[in-house]
Amino acid sequence: MSSRTRTRAAKSAAGVHTVRVPRQRGRGSDPLVIVVPERPSLTREALGFIGRLLWRFRSALAPTGLSVVAFVVAALLHLTAWWSGLVLAPVAALPAVWLLVMQRRRPARGSTLHWRIGLTALATLAAVWLALAAGFGPLAGPLVLLWLLIWIAAQTTWFIVRPSR
Repeated sequence: MSSRTRTRAAKSAAGVHTVRVPRQRGRGSDPLVIVVPERPSLTREALGFIGRLLWRFRSALAPTGLSVVAFVVAALLHLTAWWSGLVLAPVAALPAVWLLVMQRRRPARGSTLHWRIGLTALATLAAVWLALAAGFGPLAGPLVLLWLLIWIAAQTTWFIVRPSR
């Protein structure tokens, strides 16, 4: 094979297609290299758009992230140690203890007391779900529906309570 038609190994960036034009004859002619960047696929564009949206609204979607993490942790705990549900069961009492301590230290009335009771109920329900999901699996029986309802309640509460910019 002639040296003029043989391709030479040249390094280029990943995802870049290069087209090499052979040397032109004559005086002072330099080699010409045309670099054509690869166009991203429609799937990559869509995933990039979704990623940018999630990053932009990351603080508004904090309960969603926490609920997905809780779901994955419950699944992993169920797969590795089903008895972890028994260990997590007493954790469900901690929000009620918090409510009693707060009412004793700083008594509240009216809407403040209602918010405390509501948040205590939501946190207790979430802790009970985590213990049950770790013991029986997050996909067992009505636990998926309960997880969905807790997620919707937490996200709605977060939208109401979170200070807007």
